[in-house]
Amino acid sequence: MTHTDEPRQEAVRGRRDRGNVSDPKAVTWLRPEYRGREDELINLAGGAALVGVSRSAVSNWAKRHANFPKIALLTGIGDRRVKYVPRSEFLAFARAQLSKKRGPNRPPAPRRSAITLRTEEIAHSERQIARLEELEARQAKALTNTRRALRKHRARLRHAQKHLAEEIAVLHGNRGRQGPNQADRFRRE
Repeated sequence: MTHTDEPRQEAVRGRRDRGNVSDPKAVTWLRPEYRGREDELINLAGGAALVGVSRSAVSNWAKRHANFPKIALLTGIGDRRVKYVPRSEFLAFARAQLSKKRGPNRPPAPRRSAITLRTEEIAHSERQIARLEELEARQAKALTNTRRALRKHRARLRHAQKHLAEEIAVLHGNRGRQGPNQADRFRRE
C-alpha cells in the first residue's frame, strides 16, 4: 500500500464501521473464514473508490462475472445491506477488468459502399415524401370540411341572432302599445 492509499483506506474503514457490524442481527457471515479478519475485507462502494470506478461499475461486475469475489460479509438490514468482499481478491479482479482491451469483441460489420448508402437514402426520402403528400391531402380535405362546417354554423348563428333581435324589437314595440294581457299572450305564442 502506498502513502497516497492511506486516506482512502481510512475512508473505507469509516464506511465499514457504519455498516452496523456491532449488531449481531444485522451481520451475516457468508465466508466464516474471514471472521476476526475484518481488516482484510472491503465494501463494494469503498472498492469502487479505491480502484477509481463508479459504484455501478462494481455492481455490474458482480452481476455479470462469475469470477467476481464471493461476498464474505453482509451488514445492515433489508435494502440497506452493505456487502463486503476480500480486499485482495477484489483488487486482483479489478486489475484484470481494468487491463482488458476495450472495444467490441466481434469483428466490425462489412461497410456498405457510398453508392448503396445514397441509393437507400433516396429510396427512404421518396417513401417519406409519398407518405407526407398523402397525409397533406387528407388534412387538406379535413380542413376544407371543417371550414365548410364553420361557415354553415356561423351563418346559422347570424340568422338566429337576427331573428332574436327582431323578436325582441317586436316584443318591446308591442308592450308600449298593448296592455299587459296582450304582451303575455304574445310571449306564449
